[in-house]
Amino acid sequence: MKTLGFASIPAVRQYVRFAQDQQLDVAAALLAAQIDPDLLKQTEARISGEQFQAFIHHLLQQSGDPLFGLKSSEYVQPGSYSVLGYIVMSCATLGEAIERILPYEKLVGDMGITTLEPEGDCILVRWHCAYPQPQVRAQMIDNVLASWVTYARWLCHDPGATPIEIRFEHSLRQPEHRAHYERLFGCPLKFDQPQSAILISPEHMELPLRQPDQALRRTLEDHAQSQILTLADTDANLVIRVRNTIRHLLRAGVSNMDLVAEKLHITPRTLQRRLKQQGLSYQQLRDEIRLELAEDYLLNTNLSIAEIATLLGFAEPRSFHRSFKGWTGLTPGDYRSSGATQLQKSAGQK
Repeated sequence: MKTLGFASIPAVRQYVRFAQDQQLDVAAALLAAQIDPDLLKQTEARISGEQFQAFIHHLLQQSGDPLFGLKSSEYVQPGSYSVLGYIVMSCATLGEAIERILPYEKLVGDMGITTLEPEGDCILVRWHCAYPQPQVRAQMIDNVLASWVTYARWLCHDPGATPIEIRFEHSLRQPEHRAHYERLFGCPLKFDQPQSAILISPEHMELPLRQPDQALRRTLEDHAQSQILTLADTDANLVIRVRNTIRHLLRAGVSNMDLVAEKLHITPRTLQRRLKQQGLSYQQLRDEIRLELAEDYLLNTNLSIAEIATLLGFAEPRSFHRSFKGWTGLTPGDYRSSGATQLQKSAGQK
């Protein structure tokens, strides 16, 4: 039987803060879900997804508020997303922050899976809720999408920043509720959609964040990667765990598949087979992470190209040069120069 995984305590606290302000009986909801109240004091603690679903369901029954999910989104804080919340805080742009959701969202819990897909010139950020209970599912979708928009506005220091469109898989429960959705999101809304998602413009992705700190971000990511590696192994999370292991090892200049397999406690042959079952290869994943890190190092550090090549596990700078040009169409030096030019233009526009 498939389980609902886990939920982090920081994610639970967002609902607790809202429930307390609404004078709901939090203690009764915790008891109904068999959650030890002392766990709420432990930031690194987790509860099962079944407990979290039961907790939210009990609060919904108490409140009777059909806009519970939207209203609870106003209580989002950086800590609501565990270390991921602080990683995105330290990013330079909103687009860079959004890209950090995929590898680290499991630290928040298994409530859902995020995917990023191009839609024309825009980016579609989809969220698939893992919880099957219909009432909880709809409210959680409302909460997650609204929390993302609220947090993004805070990160950008721009309360007027709005997506192009919000899509909900559930129906609009009552016509009079639309006004509340519109006030919160400030953009066109679509209900009864195949999937729940936020459509974001290229300009929105380039919005600068209020506290960029690339050195801090890399430190936080190293910490997050070590946390990811401690989580239980499941087939559903294999690719995420492989990506994070590669990323973690590449920061030390290691790209050996045997070592990655050792870190995952499987044999190299098993690793190859399981990736092949998902239409992937180790080399493909390694090159994707190499490109990600290369772009980061070129734009956000003063490391020489030779030093970057070594950090990424290339035997010599020439190999890095050839691979990077194959990935991007630019040499590492040209890419670094083009990035510096864009930064100068952005600074001149402020």
